[in-house]
Amino acid sequence: MRPAHCRPVPLPKAYRLLNHGPTVLVSAAHNGQRNIMAAAWAMPLDFEPPKVAVVLDKSTWTRQLLEGSGTFVLQVPCVAQADLVQTVGNTTGAETDKFTRYGVQVFAGEHTEAPLLEGCVAWLECRLLPEPHTQQTYDLFLGEVVAAYADERVFSEGHWHFEGQDALRTLHHVAGGHFLTVGQPVVGKTLPL
Repeated sequence: MRPAHCRPVPLPKAYRLLNHGPTVLVSAAHNGQRNIMAAAWAMPLDFEPPKVAVVLDKSTWTRQLLEGSGTFVLQVPCVAQADLVQTVGNTTGAETDKFTRYGVQVFAGEHTEAPLLEGCVAWLECRLLPEPHTQQTYDLFLGEVVAAYADERVFSEGHWHFEGQDALRTLHHVAGGHFLTVGQPVVGKTLPL
């Protein structure tokens, strides 16, 4: 028997139970065109070489640019960018240059044509690992991380540390334009056997 406080969740909303990892912005560029979009479904896959996965719907302009160039950038935006994340996630780059329209400042990476958005707290330059069946059937794209950067104010020595940097906390999309942020750190201890 399940506990009294354990309630069923409608299956169409089940993704929300796991979907509070950091929201990412995906940028890609190809043949002189560029775009950036928000994506809530991204995750690390492996350590060596580092790999990531991200879901990009067939209708997105960023996906077309990524498929054309074979490279992309995942960047981790912060609280200070919540309005921008919401905006680029709800507008199409096929009709307008979001970078120009919204005054987005960028810098160049070392391994991709894709622009890197200033103000984020992490950036991962990626090379597409082509999996045509998976891409077409599930909209799932795999990438090998070829370079990674982080804002040292909130990430150093392999750990996030947001204390005193509330505007730089990562965003975690939970649906309908609502985001959560990470809270206080907790260090777990191994239980005795």
